[in-house]
Amino acid sequence: MAATQPEGENPEKKPYRANAPPDQTPIDPEVEWFQNVYRGNVRQFTLRSFIVGSVIGAVMCLSNLYVGLKTGWGLGVAITACILSYAVYSTLSRIAPRLFGANLSMLENNAMQSTASSASAGTIILVSAISALLLVTGRHLPMGVLMGWILLMTVLGTVMAIPMKRQIINIEKLRFPSGTAAAETLKSLYGSGSEAVKKARSLFAMMGLGAIVAWLRDAHGAPTHPILGALTKLSKIPDLIPIPGIKIRGLPLLQYTISFEGSLIMVGAGMLMGLRTTISMLVGALINFGVLAPILLDHGVIHTQMKNGEAILGYRNIVAFSLWPGAAIMVTSGLLTFGLQWRTVLRAFSGIGKLLKKSAEHHDAQSQDPIEKARGELEKIEVPSSWFVIGTGAATIGLVIIGYKAFHISPFLGVISVVMAFMLAIVACRATGETDITPVGAMGKITQLTYGVLAPTNVTTNLMTASVTAGAAGASADLLNDLKSGYLLGANPRQQFLAQLSGTLVGTLVSVPAFYTLVPTPDALGTDRFPAPSAQVWKGVAELLAHGVESLHPWARWGIVIGGLIGIILPLLELAFPKYKQWMPSATGLGLALVIPCFNSVSMFLGALIAYLWVKYKPEHGERYITPVASGIIAGESLLGVAVALLSAGGYLQ
Repeated sequence: MAATQPEGENPEKKPYRANAPPDQTPIDPEVEWFQNVYRGNVRQFTLRSFIVGSVIGAVMCLSNLYVGLKTGWGLGVAITACILSYAVYSTLSRIAPRLFGANLSMLENNAMQSTASSASAGTIILVSAISALLLVTGRHLPMGVLMGWILLMTVLGTVMAIPMKRQIINIEKLRFPSGTAAAETLKSLYGSGSEAVKKARSLFAMMGLGAIVAWLRDAHGAPTHPILGALTKLSKIPDLIPIPGIKIRGLPLLQYTISFEGSLIMVGAGMLMGLRTTISMLVGALINFGVLAPILLDHGVIHTQMKNGEAILGYRNIVAFSLWPGAAIMVTSGLLTFGLQWRTVLRAFSGIGKLLKKSAEHHDAQSQDPIEKARGELEKIEVPSSWFVIGTGAATIGLVIIGYKAFHISPFLGVISVVMAFMLAIVACRATGETDITPVGAMGKITQLTYGVLAPTNVTTNLMTASVTAGAAGASADLLNDLKSGYLLGANPRQQFLAQLSGTLVGTLVSVPAFYTLVPTPDALGTDRFPAPSAQVWKGVAELLAHGVESLHPWARWGIVIGGLIGIILPLLELAFPKYKQWMPSATGLGLALVIPCFNSVSMFLGALIAYLWVKYKPEHGERYITPVASGIIAGESLLGVAVALLSAGGYLQ
């Protein structure tokens, strides 16, 4: 049943003040929260919240892995998980109340979304650094090694957030927009059950549509199972829909990846990305694949390949060149944008002393002084600093051992990567709290550049140490977003931390085997199906640092220079003319357009255009349903794509 009043409020409690009149001493922010907002012993991290969070987390983890291999981006999980769990469990509790009990409480749902969101923490590294290593070495890591690496990396990021939480959430009260949005979503769900049901219905309907599209497109062949055989006879949707009658340099547009695709995933992603970024992607893609590629072909910079007596150009041959300017745009713009946040960086490092001081404080819960008593009670529910010490130490030892045994990374360089991860995680978490943007890419590139000096010819060391930094920073910021939701709702931070930690194990157990299924060989990456743009960029930076620019074609060197300048100029123009930012090209959009097929950019633009028109002509309706509709499309099609891959691997589809 929906609660009639948000659980994050308790009007009977009054804030403590230090022992002085109210007009002389400000309210202690932590004690005020403990008295006014904290919900006491309300059920939060329970067995059922863990089970629901694990199931939804596994589903969203698979979806993020599939989408990440296509776009290099990860999608938000928390809000979708909240809607799904509310709708599913409320239905189950009505159908079988004796078995399932009442619906999840608001704080159980909050713990659930912590488990679900943390399950996806490792996917960003699988689709970037790990995929890049696969492209470089041409072979998969042993599954046990990869599982250990991903688990320890995400655990490291989770425990690294412990000393930061009280300072930047309790004291400074940074915004953390995504965490705040998740809290508001939960309040609206439990305050208005009918609205939640409508959103859930739209999400499930779009999941069904996405699943049908995926099945009709991917389930080709004659399966061994008779039921599946009947269904696959319906397969009619092509992978790509060509534009007939137009040729460039004697080749049809499809050879330049200029076409429409038989997929809705990128349409859904575009609905969430916005028109400015996707217009930049469309323009960049048309210039790259429709203008530059023919010129490069004429000058012998890229080449066609003969297949069955036919000259084939295709995505892989074009991106072999366009990767370099595209990567340069994204790297320089990411690092410059990060550098322009120097005030945030300074605040982050200047706050280290406060973090350590706060962790060292101890208060007496039995004290007669109300302030001291409240602070003592608060310590009982906050995550203890000893967990940070134990967790960081154990994860560091594990990562150093695996790094030395599996990747031949010296223990000294392994320890440095963990130290860098902690320092940069502090910056990443503060940036997330202030801007809602976690600069995971920038964190990884800073480490890659550092190890380009410390281990200049070792591509494996470069990639794997950077994966620690980027992965830990992303996991830390993810945890703090969840803890912000809990803070606003009055949740127990220690229980929420345990929910988050449990999700890292679930995500590892699901994502790593799925990665091997989706990418059985290195040849699966860098294709129309899985462009793996993040992996291409990480691989390109690592190889460039290892081999030097002189190893590249002269035109590629100029591409790096021009791309690097574009990546610098565009953020500076945004800074100089903020009023006109919406009319300026997006550096991220332009860079991404050069490393994914043109038809992906076309689909994303169409999705953003649909969302724009929807909000323009039906503003209230559009704002309410764009997220569940887009999330449903992405989840449905990506999950069916994973299912088809599993069925094919198991011999059910041939």
